[in-house]
Amino acid sequence: MLKRKISDYLESYFTPNRREALLITGARQVGKSYAIREFGKSHYSSFIEINLLEDSIARTSISKASNSKDLLLRITAIASQPLIKGKTLIFFDEVQVVPEIVTAIKFLVEEGSYQYVLSGSLLGIGLKRISSMPVGYLTVKEMYPLNLEEFYRACGISDNIFSVLEEAFKAEREIDSIIHRKLMELFRLYLIVGGMPAVVQTYLDTNDIKKVVNKQREILSMYVEDISQYDINNKLYIKDIFNLIPAELNNPNKRFILKNLNENTKFSRLENSFIWIREAGVAIGVYNIEEPKLPLELAKLRNLFKLFSNDVGLLACQYADGIQLRILNNDIDINYGSIYENAVAEELYSHGLKLYYFNSKKQGELDFVIKLDDKILPIEVKSGKNYLRHNALKNVIENKDYEIEKAYVLYNENIKRVGNIVYLPIYLMMFIKNREIENLIWKIDLSSLPQ
Repeated sequence: MLKRKISDYLESYFTPNRREALLITGARQVGKSYAIREFGKSHYSSFIEINLLEDSIARTSISKASNSKDLLLRITAIASQPLIKGKTLIFFDEVQVVPEIVTAIKFLVEEGSYQYVLSGSLLGIGLKRISSMPVGYLTVKEMYPLNLEEFYRACGISDNIFSVLEEAFKAEREIDSIIHRKLMELFRLYLIVGGMPAVVQTYLDTNDIKKVVNKQREILSMYVEDISQYDINNKLYIKDIFNLIPAELNNPNKRFILKNLNENTKFSRLENSFIWIREAGVAIGVYNIEEPKLPLELAKLRNLFKLFSNDVGLLACQYADGIQLRILNNDIDINYGSIYENAVAEELYSHGLKLYYFNSKKQGELDFVIKLDDKILPIEVKSGKNYLRHNALKNVIENKDYEIEKAYVLYNENIKRVGNIVYLPIYLMMFIKNREIENLIWKIDLSSLPQ
């Protein structure tokens, strides 16, 4: 069984007195249903799962409920086991099919007999059709494919190794060469296997790359099917955008070029299609910014962006046959740039970081710009030997208007620092995340005021 971070989140979320439901969103095949099912079965006396896509009787019955009391009665009739007050978790899966259940969850939570978890795919779009979001009664949590740490753990990397890596990252100290070499081998494996749970499990069970690729092709076919099913009006454009992601990332600047999609179409006509594919969870959008200065959101240019795949393994699968073996062999003739950057994009995105890039005729281009602990952090990704060539990084660091204290270069070699630039083995990107905020208790003393 794959150990996922979402399992720890579920345990901390569902305390006995919790009066709030949880909605887990994310693309298909990232492991939402499996994680919830395993948690529910191991932590509750009664676990009720209702799949609104596969169970047409349940779907019809729930959609016709007139109020919360009626809905609970219908759930009782549908359930395959008894509902035990205070000891039952009810799981509504594929809620995008009956989005009204998200509104109704407020009344179920208020009733208080049971706890609730919801899940579904393409919810970024589906939630917009909901008339009333139950604020205060529902937490939304996005789930992703396995990130690099989860993949390493699945492959057998121990807690001790992670402790060594984290200490080296914080101290900017070299990692033992044997550990470094093995982790780079595993990173190259991650580039072709990716983080889709079914794909990772296929690799762990068989070590057969051909079977891995076949499983990835199945998932890609499911994504295309989703496009056809959930956006009738724009499905052709969305399908073309999805299929163009590998080719666009292979361009020198990796920016999505509209004319490659349609020579005569303006961005305003296609914007909703780009938003759809991003909010469906199958792509990660990275916008260009005018300057690497806070606040980054106000500096973004919405018509200049890169689109990365939500899973680097799926991206590798979309490239030409045979690339998997060449990656494993560390073939120096391959341009790894797009695949490396995709791995970094999805890793940082899974850490909850908003991603941008910077491109200026005068100063050059930075692969990523993020806000980390309230400071600007530029990141360059280098897959080859010319890792010391980064004029753009030098230019923005020297620009006093930007107040940049440090930058990272993610590359294949060991840790070192040169001035303001820290060179990190690319697998250490797993530690680039905001510091967790500790509880801040602040009480104002009003005793000096007259009563």
